[in-house]
Parts: sequence; C-alpha cells; structure tokens
Amino acid sequence: MSNAAKTELPLDTILNADCVEVMKALPDESVDLVFADPPYNLQLGGDLHRPDNSKVDAVDNDWDQIGDFDAYDLFSCAWLEEARRVLKPNGALWTIGSYHNIFRVGAFLQDMGFWILNDVIWRKSNPMPNFKGTRFTNAHETLIWAAKTKEARPTFNYAAMKALNDGVQMRSDWTLPICAGAERLKNRDGKKAHPTQKPEGLLHRVLLATTNPGDVVLDPFFGTGTTGAVAKKLGRHFIGIEADPAYVDVATKRIAAIDPSDAENLQVTQSKRSLPRIPFGALVEAGLLKPGDTLFCAQGRRTARVRADGTVAASGATGSIHQVGAHVQNAPSCNGWTFWHVRQGGALAPIDVLRSRIRAEMDA
Repeated sequence: MSNAAKTELPLDTILNADCVEVMKALPDESVDLVFADPPYNLQLGGDLHRPDNSKVDAVDNDWDQIGDFDAYDLFSCAWLEEARRVLKPNGALWTIGSYHNIFRVGAFLQDMGFWILNDVIWRKSNPMPNFKGTRFTNAHETLIWAAKTKEARPTFNYAAMKALNDGVQMRSDWTLPICAGAERLKNRDGKKAHPTQKPEGLLHRVLLATTNPGDVVLDPFFGTGTTGAVAKKLGRHFIGIEADPAYVDVATKRIAAIDPSDAENLQVTQSKRSLPRIPFGALVEAGLLKPGDTLFCAQGRRTARVRADGTVAASGATGSIHQVGAHVQNAPSCNGWTFWHVRQGGALAPIDVLRSRIRAEMDA
C-alpha cells in the first residue's frame, strides 16, 4: 500500500487479508480501540461425543491451528505489536480467550508496555456441558482490558455502565448467554457459520463502556462481524480484518442489513469527572446564590452562610463548601455539592442542581 493510501483509514470496511499485513499498512496512532478475539489454538485430543454418541461440533478449524507454543507466541507478538502501534496515545485494547491462550497473550501485553486495567470474566449462563466428566464444565472466558501505556487515559463511561446495571457499579464478572437462537448465524447448509461467534450483548457492553460515538474500533479477527454490527448500531466506526472469505461474506451481509440509530439516542450518561469543572463561586457570580444566603444540610439542622468570594461560613469556620461541610460534621472530608442544600419551592435541594443549570447553559 502506498504512503498516500496509509493516511486514510478504511472506515466501516471489511478487509479480506492477513491481519498483520493489513495493520502494517495503517497509520500510527489512528484507532481508538482494538477488540481482538484471536484464535484460541485449542489442543484437542480427538473427537468429542455426547452421551447419545452424537459428535460435538468443536472448534477444529484450520484458522485455529497455529502450531506449538512457540509458533503461537510469535503469532501473538506480531499482531500485538501492530495493534499497539496503531492505537492512539489514549487508546486501549480488549482481547478475549480461553484458558488455552489468554494467559500467554496477557503476558505479552505486559511485556510490550500495555497497562492492564481489568480482567473481566464472561460467565456463560448456558455453557456447553462437559460430556466426558473429566474436568469442571468450562463456563467462562476471560477478557483483558488494557491501556496502551501506564500513562494513557482511555475512555471509560463509568456512569453509563452503572446506569446499564440498574444504578449499581458494573462488576468485572459479566453473566451473558452464549450466542444461540436467532442471533446465531447459519451458513447455506443450515449449520452455524462460525464456531465461536460472540453474542452482541458482550460487544455492546465493551463498546458502550470504552468508546464514544464516532470512535474507530479495529477488529483484526473479524469473523462474522459482531464487532462491526454493534459498532454500527452504536454510531462507532469499525475496521474489520478477516482472512476467510466465507466469513467476510457473512459479515458483509449482516452489517449491511443494520439500520444505524439516530445520533441523539447514542448519547450515554456522563461521569461527573468528565464534565467541565464549575467552582462554587460561579453560582454566586451567576446570581443563583447571593452573599448572605443560607445553606442547609439535608436534614436542615446544620447551616452555613454564603460569602461574596465563594466561600461559606459556619460554626466559626470559613472555607470552601467541602472544607466547611467536613468541619460541621467533624469528618475528614465532605462533598459539599451534595451535603449543602438550598430551599426551592418549600423543599431542600442539593446545590449540585444549581451547578447542573450552569453546565446546561454552557452546552446550550
């Protein structure tokens, strides 16, 4: 590929080629997120049968047979090096695997300078049983979320994940079903098109948590296009790389049939840390509070007076809303925005609602 071609990203495109060769042609620091579902390199010991003697459709495709550990390590280093090069400074990578490969991949991530943020357990609510009865039922896969460097500040939509989880912090163990039913893509023979097709719910959570609308997501092992399908639904761009033309065909048709959502429906709940900083004094400057106004705790028992310079005074102490809030409670710290309240319509409301009004005006 020419140097001129390298400056343009093949957005929302599936490239039928070797992933390392394609990534070498992409510009440095050009993608926001890499999601990689590399071959597991399963070490299967012959056919597997159910109790009724029917054969289990296991993962025995050629693309999963990389070779011995040395060959797999070389393969892993090659694609990880290119993935790290194309990531933006604040970019991040997700990779998923089973016990056969994820620990080897994780070691190379650390060796190369990635900074592991979380390992996430995908607990399968409907795993395949262990038919031989010689091991525990393999009911999970492991995902690793890693920043490009220790200093990187990758996207994390914490508040959106909390909202998705009914207002409770999202944990690192995710219970989701394996891909089945109508979601499981079939080939012309009526058999599953891909043995390890990931559920869209898994990618929805990954992309919603760690990307924003308009971001570029690279998937070097695109398969039947789950990453691209979810990216299109969520207003993200994707670059898919897939060596098997049959999978490319399935993924192309799948993604073409998706109608993207309206932009206004793609916005997510923002974490307060990502919002513009508003000092308490700005409320006084804007006339939302006046010098001498009284602030109350939620129960109305403790009070403070607003001063002209944006400090408050209570019980012989003056300082910020946080300092004085901590003082009146005899506590080491305090979030003054939620501790102090004002009277509105006969009821007490936290002063944070006044800060929200200023932020809304800034966005208008």
